[in-house]
Amino acid sequence: MRTILYFLTAVLIAGATWSSQTLAQTQDYKLGPGDKIRITVFGEPYLSGEFNINANGTVSLPLIEPVAVQGLSLVETEALIKQKLSAGFMEDPKVSVDILDYRPFFIIGEVIKPGSYPYVADMTVLHAVAIAGGFTPRAAKKKIFIQRGAQEGIPVQNSTIVQPGDIITVEERFF
Repeated sequence: MRTILYFLTAVLIAGATWSSQTLAQTQDYKLGPGDKIRITVFGEPYLSGEFNINANGTVSLPLIEPVAVQGLSLVETEALIKQKLSAGFMEDPKVSVDILDYRPFFIIGEVIKPGSYPYVADMTVLHAVAIAGGFTPRAAKKKIFIQRGAQEGIPVQNSTIVQPGDIITVEERFF
């Protein structure tokens, strides 16, 4: 009985740790073009819905002009939408924003099928290479770089976590 209690306690602690890490990652996540979000304005179903962030980083909502959300966290996006709705349309709106789909990642260079692929949570560089069909025979497996936002040429390892919108480049090796 005592063993079962220790086991259950360990599972609960591990689950709480994983949940808080995932929550922290979502709270720190910055929105960008290609993300799909759900906006809920409580008590106002005609203002709520699923929205794609378009190429210029905005979301078009009923009643208000397009909202620039690129580079904002979910909390910042909620506050901005609340502010815009409060400016003449509603008194103290309650707004919630959730991520439905993340923008894709891109992989180029010495992989079998370079291109754009849907982002998967907790994906590593090696997972991304596998999704793209694996390395070509000429791939320099130790020369992989990521472009993340404005940062270019970040050297990475196979275990590096990929983020939505990353561009992964696998270099060619020279014999």
